[in-house]
Amino acid sequence: MKTSTQKTIRRPVRFHGIGLHTGAETTLTFRPAPIGSGLRFVRIDLPGRPEIPVRPENARLDTSALRRTVLAVGQAEVHTVEHVLATAAGLGLDNLVFELDGVEAPEPVDGSARPFVELLLEAGIEDQAAPRDYFEIKEPFSYFENEVHLLALPHDGIRLSFTIQFDNPLVGTQYRSVELTPELFRREIAPARTFALFEDIEALRNAGMIKGGTLQNAVVVQGDHILNEEGLRFPDEFVRHKILDLLGDLTLLGRPWRGHVLSIRSGHASNVAFVRRLSNHEEDPASLERFRDRVRLDIRGIESIMPHRYPMLLVDRILYLEPKRVVGLKNVTINEPFFVGHFPGHPIMPAVLILEAMAQVGGVLLLNTVDKPETKLVYFMAIDKAKFRKPVLPGDQLIFDLELVRMKSRICQMKGRGYVRGQLVAEAELLSTIVDR
Repeated sequence: MKTSTQKTIRRPVRFHGIGLHTGAETTLTFRPAPIGSGLRFVRIDLPGRPEIPVRPENARLDTSALRRTVLAVGQAEVHTVEHVLATAAGLGLDNLVFELDGVEAPEPVDGSARPFVELLLEAGIEDQAAPRDYFEIKEPFSYFENEVHLLALPHDGIRLSFTIQFDNPLVGTQYRSVELTPELFRREIAPARTFALFEDIEALRNAGMIKGGTLQNAVVVQGDHILNEEGLRFPDEFVRHKILDLLGDLTLLGRPWRGHVLSIRSGHASNVAFVRRLSNHEEDPASLERFRDRVRLDIRGIESIMPHRYPMLLVDRILYLEPKRVVGLKNVTINEPFFVGHFPGHPIMPAVLILEAMAQVGGVLLLNTVDKPETKLVYFMAIDKAKFRKPVLPGDQLIFDLELVRMKSRICQMKGRGYVRGQLVAEAELLSTIVDR
C-alpha cells in the first residue's frame, strides 16, 4: 500500500459554539503543528496553558465520562472531543493543536461534524515532508463486554463496520460498513448528527448532561417519528453517527491506524476501553515475538551503519525499523568475553552492557534518519530511569524495543525496553546526539 505523507492545516481557524453537555460557550482554535507532533489539546484558559496529548493513556475510563469522550492530564481536562477527533482523522490530518478556552469542545449547531470539516477545508490541507506513522493492526484482537463486541482485523486500508440495535421501532437494527477516505468521510459520515431517544432525555438532564442540547443540534426520536423539523439526512443516519463517534474514539490511539474495526453496540466507554487494550496489546512483550523471524538488517547491514566492532558490537539483527521505532536482537552466548570475569562460575551479563546494547539498537534508528550514516556517530548524553529487573544469562536472546520520544535538531530522547522470553529485564530513557565522525 502506498505510504502517504503527514498532513496539517495551512492556517489557524476558529470555531465558537456551545458545549452539548455543559451548555457553556467556548472557542476552539485549530492551529497547524510540526511534523511528528501529533494531535494535542491546549487549555488556554488555565494557568500555564497545560497540554493534553491525544494518547490512549490520557483517555478517561470512569463512568462520569458517560456519552462523551474525555481526555485528561493531571487536573486539566477536555470533554466531548469525539467529533473534533473524528474530523481530524477523517480528513487524514496528523499534526494539529486544538486550543480550547473551556472544559468542553463546542458542538456544531447541527450536531454533526460537517461544520468542522468545512472549516478545516477552508483553512487548507498541507502535506508535510514525512511519511505517516501508522498503527498497524497485524493480528485479530477482540473486546467483549456484556452485549458489546469490538473486533480489530488486519486490512490494507481503513474500514469501519458498525451494528446498532435499539428497541425503538424507528431506529431498530442498522448496519453499515465503510472504506474510509477523506471524500467518503466528508460526504457520508460527517453530516450524520448526534441522536437521542426522547425517553432518555429526562434522565440525562437529571444527571447534569445535555444542558446545551436542542432540536437543532441533536436528532430526537419519540416512538416511530422524528421531532426535528428537518427529519433524517440519511435513512441510516443513526449508525452513520455511531461510525463517526467510533472513528473519533479510535483516534485516541495517538496516530493514524490501518485495519478493519467492527463494532456491535459499542459506545464511548467501551470504545475507550477497547482502544487502551488494543494499544497495550501492541506494546505487549509477547507481541514482540512476531518480529523474531524477521531480518530488516543483518549483521552486514548493521556494520554498514554502526562503527562498533568486536568485542563492542552488541546487536546481531534489526528485526523492525520505522521512523520512530526499532526492534533489535542480541544473542547472548557463553563465548562473550565479559563472562570471563563477570562472574567466574556464575556468568551474568553486566547491566552496563545491557544498556550499551540497547543504546546501539537505538543508534541504528537514529543513524537511519540521516544521509550518509557511515560518516556519523551517535554520542549518548544521558541515561535516566534505568531499571534492571532480571539477570541476563548465557543462552538468552535479548530483544530490545526502542521508541523515539522527541527529536530536536540532532538531539533526541528515546525510551527503551529489553525482554528475554517476553519478560521485561531492563528499561531506560536515553538522551543522545548525532555528530560527524
